[in-house]
Amino acid sequence: MKLIELLKDIDYTILSGSTDVEVTAVENDSRKISAGTLFFCIKGANFDGHDFAAQVVKHGAKVLIVEHDVDLTSLSQGNADSSDGNANESEVAVIKVQSSRYAMGVISAAFYGNPSDKLTVVGITGTKGKTTTTYMIRSMLEKAGHKTGLIGTIEVINGDKVVPAKNTTPESIVIQRYLKEMVDNGLDSVVMEVSSQGLMLDRVAGISFDYGIFTNLSEDHIGPNEHKTFDEYLNWKAKLFTLCKVGIFNIDDEYADKVMKNRTCETVTFGMKDGADYQAKNLKLYEKDGELGITYDLTGIYNEKVRVSLPGEFSVHNSLSAIAVADKIGVPMDNILEILTDIHVKGRVEMIPI
Repeated sequence: MKLIELLKDIDYTILSGSTDVEVTAVENDSRKISAGTLFFCIKGANFDGHDFAAQVVKHGAKVLIVEHDVDLTSLSQGNADSSDGNANESEVAVIKVQSSRYAMGVISAAFYGNPSDKLTVVGITGTKGKTTTTYMIRSMLEKAGHKTGLIGTIEVINGDKVVPAKNTTPESIVIQRYLKEMVDNGLDSVVMEVSSQGLMLDRVAGISFDYGIFTNLSEDHIGPNEHKTFDEYLNWKAKLFTLCKVGIFNIDDEYADKVMKNRTCETVTFGMKDGADYQAKNLKLYEKDGELGITYDLTGIYNEKVRVSLPGEFSVHNSLSAIAVADKIGVPMDNILEILTDIHVKGRVEMIPI
């Protein structure tokens, strides 16, 4: 694919080279360079990709995405003449952008054919409940015949392939590869956890979210390598609702109004408060055959008796959000209720025999 095509959705300045160059791969790992690679110079906590600019060019990179000038003077003509397709300084396209991380998401999406545009994408953010809600939604969509992928804290489910997760929200270049594989594998939907770090570091740049879910917010992830203040943490969580078409909000949470304040999406609400689109009333815990769970009356848009095979008030909120998005996508209510009666999530509220 031509570089000019990959740059069409970002602002940039050409520091050297031509945008007519052919790009055969995109990478942010200097150890994985091949001839024709576009390399993103990312500044991280421990390493700065700009420092590896000359090295990756020697190994075949033809394009560098940078935030500032890089030193390529060590390149020799001998490298350019070698058989592995290396370039010299004058042959490398060096493209300056405001944020290499943001550009990585958008350019990677374009390189892989904008796969999120071909999927129904559900993003879930909040301090707690993301993982359980993700599995609930995926199970509901699968029950209704939607082939659904998952990107989360525990694992990535990519059709028949399951990959252990390294981050709640992987780097954008990795996410785009997963999404492309999902499309290639015939999936039509994906549910993903979206962390505040993922939003702050533009790991979800280039993704078209159809639905965003806000579960809850409490003081967490505040520290030197995460968020400086709680307000910063909240604001990054809220960013999801400027990226999605429909936002689904837990209005019982004390910070819901702040999270919703600058939203640009359609609004759907859930909770126990009166006025919620999907409201739970008359909560009752149960125990049956060693299984703990909770029942409640669903009111608002529907009037149904709901049974969730997980205990606790948090399970009510998780199930309400899952009901809301599954209903909006078109999953029949019978399928939704059936899934909730037997939902189990690995590592979440599991009974341990003693």
